[in-house]
Amino acid sequence: MIVVVTGPESVGKTTLCRALSAHYHGMLEPEYARTYLESIPHHYTYDDVEHIARIQYMMFLDYRYKNDGQYVFFDTYLIITKIWFQKVYGVVPQWIDEAILSSMVDFALLLEPDVPWEADPLRENGAAEQRRHLFNLYKQELEYFKIPYSIVGGSGEQRVKNSVNGIDTFLRYKPK
Repeated sequence: MIVVVTGPESVGKTTLCRALSAHYHGMLEPEYARTYLESIPHHYTYDDVEHIARIQYMMFLDYRYKNDGQYVFFDTYLIITKIWFQKVYGVVPQWIDEAILSSMVDFALLLEPDVPWEADPLRENGAAEQRRHLFNLYKQELEYFKIPYSIVGGSGEQRVKNSVNGIDTFLRYKPK
């Protein structure tokens, strides 16, 4: 089962993915964008973001078609990259929507921006209203693409428990 964790910057996606992969004895696919951006000597460009999106999609497909039922938690997803393109460049590569549609995400966790912002050189949207706006955009995209999801709030261990509850509830009522 593939679970994507999404939400605005600095909501604990990485920490949550680590906890969930341990809880479910699953795998964690780290955020490729962070790894890539930390490796380049310049401010990112449109081409850099498209490269990130293509690698994310290839990694996703790799798990989709080779996964033997094990849980895999993705610490980002193409919806975040799509919104990134819209916000920064005002245009999204044509292939992104089709990639989202064809990726067949099993479930998503949408994290509330209800934890304190932690500044970091790669983060750009720290104001509370920006975080809430991005949260709403991610929610709209999940609904547009009909990806089942649970909204997760709380901090620390409560956030993990709320996520586990969301996943377990989904699995209990998931059509066979």
